[in-house]
Amino acid sequence: MNDIELEQRRVRIDEGLENLSLYLDGLFRVPGTSWRFGLDSLIGLIPNVGDTLTMFPSFYILLAGVRYGVPKITLLRMAFNIGLDYVVGMIPFVGDAFDFVWKSNRQNMELIRTRATGEKGTGSDYAFVFLIIGLLIALLVGSILVSTYVTYSILWELFTGNI
Repeated sequence: MNDIELEQRRVRIDEGLENLSLYLDGLFRVPGTSWRFGLDSLIGLIPNVGDTLTMFPSFYILLAGVRYGVPKITLLRMAFNIGLDYVVGMIPFVGDAFDFVWKSNRQNMELIRTRATGEKGTGSDYAFVFLIIGLLIALLVGSILVSTYVTYSILWELFTGNI
C-alpha cells in the first residue's frame, strides 16, 4: 500500500468511528434545544438489556484507541467512561437520565483524537485492552446475575404468598 491508500484507509476508519459515536450519543436533537442523544440513551431505557447491548459498540471504540496508538493510561480512562456509563445506566430512572447527559462514546472519541500518537498499538497494548474488556464483561455478567437473583427472589416471594 502506498501513502495515499493508507491515508484514505485512515480517513474511512475515522469516519466510521465518528459515525458509530454519533449514532450512539448524538443521533437525535431535542427540538428547540442543542441537547442531543443517541441510540445508547434510547436502547438504555430497556432495563439491563439496553445498557448491555450498547456496551459492545463501545468496546469497538476502545479497541480503535489501540489501533491509533493511544497510551495505556488513556485506554484506562476510556474503559472507565464505558464502565461508568454501564454501572450508572443500570439504575432505574437515574441511569436513564444519566445516559442522556454522559456521552461516553463521544468522550472516548475525543480522547482518541487528542491522545493518539498515530503509531500502531503493540501486542501488550492489545493484551491490556482485552484484560480491561474482560473485566468489564465480568462486571456485566455479575450485574446480570444479581438482577436475575433479585427478580427471582421477588417472584418467589410473590408466588409463595410471603409478601
